[in-house]
Amino acid sequence: MAAASFTAAKFLAPVAARSGGDRAPFPAAGAAYARPRRGAQLTSLRPALAVSSDVLAGSKAAQAAAAHPGVTREEALELYEDMVLGRCFEDMCAQMYYRGKMFGFVHLYNGQEAVSTGFIKLLNQADCVVSTYRDHVHALSKGVPARSVMAELFGKATGCCRGQGGSMHMFSAPHNLLGGFAFIGEGIPVATGAAFAAKYRHEVLKQSGPNGLDVTLAFFGDGTCNNGQFFECLNMAQLWKLPIVFVVENNLWAIGMSHLRATSDPEIWKKGPAFGMPGVHVDGMDVLKVREVAKEAIERARRGEGPTLVECETYRFRGHSLADPDELRKPDEKSHYAARDPITALKRYIIEQNLATESELKSIEKKMDDLIEEAVEFADASPHPPRSQLLENVFADPKGFGIGPDGKYRCDDPMFTQGTAQV
Repeated sequence: MAAASFTAAKFLAPVAARSGGDRAPFPAAGAAYARPRRGAQLTSLRPALAVSSDVLAGSKAAQAAAAHPGVTREEALELYEDMVLGRCFEDMCAQMYYRGKMFGFVHLYNGQEAVSTGFIKLLNQADCVVSTYRDHVHALSKGVPARSVMAELFGKATGCCRGQGGSMHMFSAPHNLLGGFAFIGEGIPVATGAAFAAKYRHEVLKQSGPNGLDVTLAFFGDGTCNNGQFFECLNMAQLWKLPIVFVVENNLWAIGMSHLRATSDPEIWKKGPAFGMPGVHVDGMDVLKVREVAKEAIERARRGEGPTLVECETYRFRGHSLADPDELRKPDEKSHYAARDPITALKRYIIEQNLATESELKSIEKKMDDLIEEAVEFADASPHPPRSQLLENVFADPKGFGIGPDGKYRCDDPMFTQGTAQV
């Protein structure tokens, strides 16, 4: 796993003159481009931070920011801590899964931390996040305590869903984490609805805060982008100028299906301009580049200017993006990914820019290790959900299957689990 970016020279003539990874004003959607042959060797690539759209619209301030996408010491350490938290948590999840502490499917997020951190750490508390079945780290970045997420994975009553959600269904109303979703694409309509609600509160109920609209982030993978609800929601979001950012975490594989073999046009960002919204492509392994694009997209949504589609590519192989799928299985894949590790890259940047010392970063790493150890101890010692919780949140009607005429849960009947209760 490692990231890649499309070259401006190969794709968009209007940005061919820009240098290195610096971002020039995005050209208008629909600018001419030449699509490379699938599997072709693309040489001498200059990493492009983003392509297409008019998000920056020629702003001099934005151009200056693009040329110097730096961060303060406090910001850099916040980013580093959040990314290390996500990595440590997922590494521990792998251990606990193989020890039999977790059941069912457990989808890990290792290597994609730059996307979660780069986007979610820019949000306010009132902003919403809608995730996928790979949702643990999104929950952590939104502020859900590690012990609550770990307890949920353990199926314990102290989990953020009281043990009823598990790995793929993290939810936290206080943190406006609107859920992980097991089936691809099903979270996008929920996110679109949340964005509609935010606009309704702002324009009709006059309840928004002083900073503008509450923003929703919808996370999903490349495999989702051929599904109908994705296109329907892009259309509605642009039609109503909803405050939402569609974030595609493109790791080039929909489980075992290559993105290149399943998609007629693998450049997902181009689906945004087709609906009239900006489409942006960014190196998903560089948290600073992700953060820069995220800041523009979130601020644009907050101002009421509508949605943005951001494609974060989290694979990079042999120096180019559109690799042949067979090449992704070559032996040097692991070593090349390690060289592109987003946490290692940020650590190197922090030290080179004298934002912190290596000992300070080691201290953060130890702090996160201790936090995860405590989360495991908490989850392991926590109680299992009571049997009375079994049918909660299943039926809305209080006289329905789950609750009897006396107001008591039918599953409280000692014989319920033996199938002989009067139900």
